[in-house]
Amino acid sequence: MNSIEIKSNNETQGVLKVGFATTDLSSIDSHFGSAKQFVVYEISKLSTSLCKIVKVTPKQTDETVKALKGIDIVYFTNIGATAAAKLINNGIFTIKYKEIIQIDKEVEKLKEMLNTNPPPFIKKIVEKKVA
Repeated sequence: MNSIEIKSNNETQGVLKVGFATTDLSSIDSHFGSAKQFVVYEISKLSTSLCKIVKVTPKQTDETVKALKGIDIVYFTNIGATAAAKLINNGIFTIKYKEIIQIDKEVEKLKEMLNTNPPPFIKKIVEKKVA
């Protein structure tokens, strides 16, 4: 397992770190347990940036959860109950899409939420980072 650092956002308050399980770096198209990589973005009211690509070994749930530490939200197409519990217990919010979704559209949706009226789970993440 390894990470490829791309860019770091200098903002610290109100920045969401979001990971997407992906095979092609552009779509949310992988089951959590069989994912080989997660692309991670930093998203704020003002900017979005590709932060890093986290390479993982499929079916190694504990190692994958450890590699995703520090990420606020992770997206995937499916997940087992045990893996979901491990993510939640590590403070990572989980979002499952049954269909394949484009990452750039989801990133824009999150940025728009931050600039309008974010849902309670997003507000909680942002407030936790400010405190």
